[in-house]
Amino acid sequence: MKKIIVTGMAFLAAMTVFAGCGSAGKEETNIAEEASTAGENENQEVSISSGESLTIPVSELTENAAFYPLNVDGTEMEVIAVKTSDGTIHTAFNTCQVCYDSGNGYYKQEGDKLVCQNCGTSFTMDQVGESAGGCNPWPILESDRTLADDEIQISYDFLKDSADIFANWKGVYQS
Repeated sequence: MKKIIVTGMAFLAAMTVFAGCGSAGKEETNIAEEASTAGENENQEVSISSGESLTIPVSELTENAAFYPLNVDGTEMEVIAVKTSDGTIHTAFNTCQVCYDSGNGYYKQEGDKLVCQNCGTSFTMDQVGESAGGCNPWPILESDRTLADDEIQISYDFLKDSADIFANWKGVYQS
C-alpha cells in the first residue's frame, strides 16, 4: 500500500510540473522542454563545499549562455557564463539585481538575449556581468573569479558570501 501511495504521489507531482499547476502567478517551466532548447547546456547541480570552487571549462563557452546550477550549503544558485564573439568571457549570477528579492528575477535565453522572468528586461550577451546596479544580471567580475588552466574558478567563499541574493530564488535550472 505504501508503494502505491508513493508512486501515486510521484505521478501527481510529475503531472503538476508538466501541466504548469501550482504556479504562483508565473508559468512554470517545462524542464524537459528546456533541456532540448538549443544553446543550453545540460549541467547537473553541483554542491560546492568549503575549500572548493565552481569550475567552468572555457572550452564549453560559446556565444550562447551556459547555465551552471550549484548548491552552496543548502542554497540553490545558478551562474551564467558566456564567451562573446570577440572572445571576452562574461559571468554573472542568474538573478536580477533589482528583481532578485521577488524570487522570479532570473534569466532565460530567448534568441540572442537574456530576459528577466520578473520584469522582462533583456540583455545582450556582451552586457552580462558588466554593470553593477540597476536591472542587470548580478555580475561576477574578473576580480571575483580566477582563470587558470583554461578554467574559470569561482571560490566557495565568494559564492557563500553571495548566497543571500538567492534566498527567495524560484529560478528553474536551465538544464
